[in-house]
Amino acid sequence: MNQKEIKELVEFLVEKDIAEFEMERGDVKIRIKRGHAVVASAAPTVSYAPAALPLAAAASAPVTAAPVATGIEEGVEVIKSPIVGTFYESSSPGAPAFVKQGDKIAVGQVLCIVEAMKLMNEIESEFTGEIIKVLVSNGQPVEYGQPLFKVRTR
Repeated sequence: MNQKEIKELVEFLVEKDIAEFEMERGDVKIRIKRGHAVVASAAPTVSYAPAALPLAAAASAPVTAAPVATGIEEGVEVIKSPIVGTFYESSSPGAPAFVKQGDKIAVGQVLCIVEAMKLMNEIESEFTGEIIKVLVSNGQPVEYGQPLFKVRTR
């Protein structure tokens, strides 16, 4: 099942107001819950990255990026992408970046947008700190779990 087929399926489920759906086709199993995430998994011979796809019909809800300890140094966290998509540093072309190196951030602050299947997902911080480094470029494709930012939390 390709990304286009999944998108059409999600749109159909939203249109018909179906809250939960599960399907198995060959080695691929898809389970969709409205307001939660779509999880794609496969047999060991096929590798798929888990994708969180918001099911909002018009506007997308913010997606929170969980801090992940890196073990590099104490008080430094890495914010990873919670979904597969395209990284955008600002809300529109030409607009200033949400955050840049050296910026102080707070809980709930929008850090970037990850576009997934034409839905813009605002990635918010779960903690307060300072951006040490932005690890991806504007317009770059990102994978689930890919590091986006290094943040000093102390």
